[in-house]
Amino acid sequence: MNNTLRVMRARYGWSQAHLADLLKVSRQSVNAIETGRHDPSLPLAFAIARLFAQPLESIFHPDQEIP
Repeated sequence: MNNTLRVMRARYGWSQAHLADLLKVSRQSVNAIETGRHDPSLPLAFAIARLFAQPLESIFHPDQEIP
């Protein structure tokens, strides 16, 4: 899954560690999501969208469309 998490975080001037604290996850988790090595759980994805006041689909994009 592709995402714009790094861009969104940069707009707010937040470090990975600060975002991780806000989401109650590890900094490594934030890094893994940003680099596409890990997809967030659905509750975490919704928490991220809520934190940035953005629709889920504006942050997370599937690698390919499902027919």
